[in-house]
Amino acid sequence: MKLSEDIKLDFRDVLVKPIHSKLESRSEVNIQRTFKFKGLDYEWTGCPVTTSNMDTTGTFKMALELCKFNMLTCIHKHYSIEEWNDFYKENAKIVEDLNKINNHIAISCGTSDSDFKKLQEILGKYDIKFICIDVANGYRDSFIEYVKKVRDLYPQKVIIAGNVVTGEMVKIIIESGANIVKVGIGNGSACSTRMKTGIGYPQFSAILECHQHARDAGGYILSDGGCSNPAEIVKAFGGGADFVMCGGMFSGHLESGGELVKEYGGKLFKEFYGMSSDTAMDKYAGGVAKYRTSEGLTMKIPYKGPVEKTLLDICGGIRSACTYLNSRNLEELYDNIEFVKVNNIK
Repeated sequence: MKLSEDIKLDFRDVLVKPIHSKLESRSEVNIQRTFKFKGLDYEWTGCPVTTSNMDTTGTFKMALELCKFNMLTCIHKHYSIEEWNDFYKENAKIVEDLNKINNHIAISCGTSDSDFKKLQEILGKYDIKFICIDVANGYRDSFIEYVKKVRDLYPQKVIIAGNVVTGEMVKIIIESGANIVKVGIGNGSACSTRMKTGIGYPQFSAILECHQHARDAGGYILSDGGCSNPAEIVKAFGGGADFVMCGGMFSGHLESGGELVKEYGGKLFKEFYGMSSDTAMDKYAGGVAKYRTSEGLTMKIPYKGPVEKTLLDICGGIRSACTYLNSRNLEELYDNIEFVKVNNIK
């Protein structure tokens, strides 16, 4: 048995200290960033905020809206081949639209044989640039071997893979073929892994500790989960996250998945649930197998309307933070930021 004596930090445990700034307006801030990927001939420029690949957030409708902001959408893995075909038929009628879509979505998959077969079928039709290999536990040898398998088949695709929370595993996953490693276990608003298993890591510390390992291995990290407002996205970027993935923040919108219901005096709500919840398991796997337990929550989110307002709020928050830090872009934000440890932030 081992016990780490170091106190680990979450987003709520820190604030950002302002500095003297020469920026006069938020409009001077560029929140897009260009990424070059080791071993690939491909570069990507955009705002590195993305949706979680849950079926309530990683939807085709959501992707069309995030494309307008040059953000990436990780499309959930449960769309059928026919639904993919319909999406492209309806929204990629000209070359410009096709290229825009292909550069701003990731096709998600698990590690099953059926997932691998569907991945090949979709990528055989559409030149999607990003692949997101998504599992709850990225510490298994079989996951590492799967990443290698996908890399061997697609040497010029950008591979996002996870989830893990420790620098050593980030390095291993990048060396196995991933370009971006998803960092985060148990911190999502619809995840109950910490309550069911005790497994997890405070997200801010996970980012701090994984960042340099990714750099040393020639890759990037994506902070997955734990952000409930634009300030926490800023903290994730400031701590060293290259990409930030959000689930709950993108739930409850017109473009989100989930049933829209009216209750509590006529108020509108939308269903939101984790992909290891009873709801998701019943929907896609015929229920929770007897040898395991549900590790996700199901909830109703007050209906928020079109996602554009949330996207503007996120972008505005990041730009505003940069003006407090004399930072014209996200790279300068990371260089200039200083965090202050605090207690009991509400």
